[in-house]
Amino acid sequence: MTQVQVTQTARKALTEAVIQAKAQKKLSWTAIAANSGLSREFVTAALLGQHPLPASAAEAVGETLGLTADEIALLQSIPIRGSFPEGVPTDPTMYRFYEIIQVYATTLKSLVHEDFGDGIISAINFKLKLEKREDPEGGHRCVITLDGKYLPTKPF
Repeated sequence: MTQVQVTQTARKALTEAVIQAKAQKKLSWTAIAANSGLSREFVTAALLGQHPLPASAAEAVGETLGLTADEIALLQSIPIRGSFPEGVPTDPTMYRFYEIIQVYATTLKSLVHEDFGDGIISAINFKLKLEKREDPEGGHRCVITLDGKYLPTKPF
């Protein structure tokens, strides 16, 4: 039976346990996700409290991290989502994503509507990919792909 969380308390504690186990075992998110059958991006988001994991993935991740049966069950529950409970993030990396949205959200909205019409880009039927690439000018570039299904507004 599907379980639903109504507060973030238990999931926050589980996230702390996951991060501690990850550090103690010296694992990367890629290594943790390896046997889950899911992308590292989705598994990472789930382990940080943003998604439930299917049973098989929760078991695989739980085994890798040494989680208890209760913790594995909690990974399968539908969480209260949201990463910014205190408002504008103060962590510099998180703030830069917030800043990107502040600067480019109106541009993205305008271009989505121009190309697709009135509707939204789904965050449910969605894929995320993060890649590290060499920059021809030196250093590295972070390439983030947000791939969401377009859902048109339907008059009723």
